[in-house]
Amino acid sequence: MTASTNEYPAKGYAATAPDSGMAPFNFTRRGLREDDVLIDISHCGICHSDLHSARNDWGRTVYPVVPGHEIVGHVAAVGDKVTAHKPGDRVAIGCMVDSCMECDPCKAGLEQYCKNGMTGTYNGKDRRDGSVTFGGYSNKIVAREEFVIRVPDALSMANAAPLLCAGITTYSPLRHWKVGPGSKVAVAGLGGLGHMGVKFAAAMGADVTVLSRTEAKRADALALGAKDLLITTNKEAMKASAGTFDIVLDTIPVRHEVAPYVQLLKIDGALVIVGMIDMMPEIHTGLLLMGRRVITGSGIGGIGETQQMLEFCAAHGITPEIETIAMDEVNHAFDRMEASDVKYRFVIDMETL
Repeated sequence: MTASTNEYPAKGYAATAPDSGMAPFNFTRRGLREDDVLIDISHCGICHSDLHSARNDWGRTVYPVVPGHEIVGHVAAVGDKVTAHKPGDRVAIGCMVDSCMECDPCKAGLEQYCKNGMTGTYNGKDRRDGSVTFGGYSNKIVAREEFVIRVPDALSMANAAPLLCAGITTYSPLRHWKVGPGSKVAVAGLGGLGHMGVKFAAAMGADVTVLSRTEAKRADALALGAKDLLITTNKEAMKASAGTFDIVLDTIPVRHEVAPYVQLLKIDGALVIVGMIDMMPEIHTGLLLMGRRVITGSGIGGIGETQQMLEFCAAHGITPEIETIAMDEVNHAFDRMEASDVKYRFVIDMETL
């Protein structure tokens, strides 16, 4: 199909205030620009960021907000100059729908670190018309061609959805820090992000340990591919494991002490924070100086790396553990997610919208 100047009526779920909850919301998607793709959404994963944004936990939500950045579906139409996608294709959109494409990070395939600011899939600002972007808790979406990713045939649409955030958020740092056979990786937190970190690290050939406060998650950790579970409240066990890990992937989404995790690192080891966006508790710098250890962070991944991640999942049979829900169950899902009552990712079936 050729480009269209007509807007597309859309329906979804939105929050209209921090305490409003999610409710049905009708709106319009822009008509296709020459480089746009229109997608009929089949599934959308639920991320902790969606809850934070809906409730304005970070203080920057623009209402109404339609969350959702783990989006999969089929191409319905394309703009005149689109060459990478055609109607009927299985495609996905992650956490961003545009960037400047001209700065050094963008040219290096690191669009998420665009010097001019990447455009978030929701609650972002469109670079061309200034409108606020709406996410995947809806029946359709329009996005720039370069930010639409192919879903391999080997992945089901429902299972592919959480890979667009939970997947790439854990895959990217493991790749950057060169995890492979012989690597010793610890994963802190066994939720939506953590369970994917365990699966990826194990598939890359690493020796994986899950860090947990209790013994309760041992069976799950081993089933996901970990070799062991280390109880962080056991001082003797933590002391015995000091200086043994190449990387600690920290997926915990709330403020917490990181010093115990730093002590687990080898010389030149890295604590990579991917789950928490908040002020960090103070840490004694001696823990860093006396082992040349690193505390760092990682934000999602570039478009090319996200495509690579999906191909890796297809090749290795890696899929997230999901619970599929109807659209009108989203408020209950938020509450359950806040209570850590999901193994491990909710996915909305948009046929229920």
